[in-house]
Amino acid sequence: MPRVKRGTTSLKRRRNILKQTKGYRWGRKSKERAAREALLHAYTHSFHDRRKKKGDFRKLWNIKISAAANERNISYSRLINLLKKTNIRLNRKMLAELAEHHPKAFDAVVKETTKKLSL
Repeated sequence: MPRVKRGTTSLKRRRNILKQTKGYRWGRKSKERAAREALLHAYTHSFHDRRKKKGDFRKLWNIKISAAANERNISYSRLINLLKKTNIRLNRKMLAELAEHHPKAFDAVVKETTKKLSL
């Protein structure tokens, strides 16, 4: 059997790890073992934070909707409850967008919910 030299594979793997840790501090950018350990932690944090980002945006939308609703003398919880009862199916992202950039449209949504319920 012919002899198999595996230096290129190891070197390629090592270079890939060190390329990914570019910009890290101290030995974590240049020493292979520390770099691999740092990458494992970084992958974990990036996975968790991609999930957390969704909750963070929802909190932000709730705050924007609440602020706009309070300006129109209605609480956030009451507004969301009225939207569900009147079957107006706008998600929080769109409501926040309306509240921030299109206040007239948000006024129309609030009036529609209160109007339908008062009948």
